Amino acid sequence: MSRQVVCRKYGVALPGLDAPPLPGALGQDIFDHVSARAWGEWQTLQTMLINEGHLSLRDAAARKFLTEQMHKFLANEAHERPAGYVAPST
Repeated sequence: MSRQVVCRKYGVALPGLDAPPLPGALGQDIFDHVSARAWGEWQTLQTMLINEGHLSLRDAAARKFLTEQMHKFLANEAHERPAGYVAPST
């Protein structure tokens, strides 16, 4: 049975990650409070933001922007979306 966490994004118990996705305290916080589902959704959005925004991860401002957007996304706050993005209907 997979490890369960009360997901910060969804507010319910969901399967957690297998390991912290980042080093340090931030990675441990995500491991403890973010579901695998929410993390996967963030990774998809992050990829779209990088590709559509032509961001370089060598650029400190781009890394700061992505970190801010990650915090907002995982906390259910308003966050950036790629230009012209239309969410799929459910």
